[in-house]
Amino acid sequence: MRIGGTDIRIKGGLLRIGRLEGDRYEFLENPDLVLDGLRQARIRVDLFTFVQRLPETSPKYAYPMEWDNFAALPVSTFERWWTKQIDNKTRNMVRRAERKGLEVREVTFDDALVRGICKIYNECPLRQGKRYPHYGKDFETVYKAEATFLDRSVFIGAFLDQTLIGFVKLTSDETRTQAGLMNILSLVAHKDKAPTNALIAQAVRSCAERGIPYLVYASFAYGNKQQDGLSDFKRNNGFQRIDLPRYYVPLSPIGWVACHLGLHKKFTDRVPEPILARLRQLRSAWYKHKFPSAMETC
Repeated sequence: MRIGGTDIRIKGGLLRIGRLEGDRYEFLENPDLVLDGLRQARIRVDLFTFVQRLPETSPKYAYPMEWDNFAALPVSTFERWWTKQIDNKTRNMVRRAERKGLEVREVTFDDALVRGICKIYNECPLRQGKRYPHYGKDFETVYKAEATFLDRSVFIGAFLDQTLIGFVKLTSDETRTQAGLMNILSLVAHKDKAPTNALIAQAVRSCAERGIPYLVYASFAYGNKQQDGLSDFKRNNGFQRIDLPRYYVPLSPIGWVACHLGLHKKFTDRVPEPILARLRQLRSAWYKHKFPSAMETC
């Protein structure tokens, strides 16, 4: 759905929740305009959600809200990041990539890049102990997905002997206030070369050169899961948790009831972390049984 020049994505059956098509990469300057359009639309939307952009951490609107969070890195210069915002361990990881012969640079979006991305996506069906959603996708599907927001995106590749082994899609918001790592992934077979650290280093450099003051690496914490290996990795690379208001605006009686009863939240957000931890262990054990070779290599 398109409202006043803004693309809206709607998901759900009984409870239909709308959000910006580029939620967390696009932000609303005038939410009332979009909300009025949704109320008048022929397609039913029960609840609309949006988040404020960095660095606006104080609530600006009177709508019902909850706290969301970004893993954000304030960027001024590459030198400051290198000397002040990361530790020796992280610097050594970036140096390791250089010693192993990795070349990291901005690249053009073309068929060759998409073929390289397909190879990375299809290396392994599992990532971080769970099914990887992009595994098995064909060239056309990957091309269409990566071609979004091209006017605001920069692609970065990590190459070993001219072969792509890792990539970043770095997408900025409309005001160039922040750039998000929409995609960052490397071949597991080359993890000893620290390609992800090298890609982040180049992403910082790319933001600094363009005067973009924040680099965002998705969320710092997810639901009740406050800390894990990924959050530690983000912290080691200079990212910090920044809480931002996320608004949930009811547009129908169903939306109002859902908002007040918390039915708009994910199921995992309502489950205590000890139970989730046990479920993750069971999931890992199941995948180890079902994909023994993948668990050894991924």
